[in-house]
Amino acid sequence: MYILKTEYDFDSAHFLKGYDGKCSNIHGHRWKVVVNVGSETLEQEGNIRGMVVDFSKLKSDLKEMADRLDHKLIIETGSLRPKTLEVLEEEGFAIVSLPIRPTAENFAKYFYDLMTAKGYHVVETMVYETPNNCASYRGI
Repeated sequence: MYILKTEYDFDSAHFLKGYDGKCSNIHGHRWKVVVNVGSETLEQEGNIRGMVVDFSKLKSDLKEMADRLDHKLIIETGSLRPKTLEVLEEEGFAIVSLPIRPTAENFAKYFYDLMTAKGYHVVETMVYETPNNCASYRGI
């Protein structure tokens, strides 16, 4: 199988509601997302003959997805009181509400699903929340 890998970094803040530890407080990370896509065959015709996919498109699609989270406060939907959320938004904070708890494990599947929906055959996604701590997701 041919495997292509691309990666992209973004910065954001999050917290884990209900967590018993430091991560229950708002804190930030430089997240690194690594996406591996694969194929048993290479394209046989056209502009991408001899390739699995065009690296520039692969990189661009991942960048677009990560940029939606860059320099944002990422929250799990319902994890803040409505008034708190309202005040933060009034202050101009950029907030992204997702239906998942913002953990590295959930982000690994989140990016897997987004890239798969774009038509890529994703083999694995990895999300680093620190240079030494990473979660990965592989499809079935």
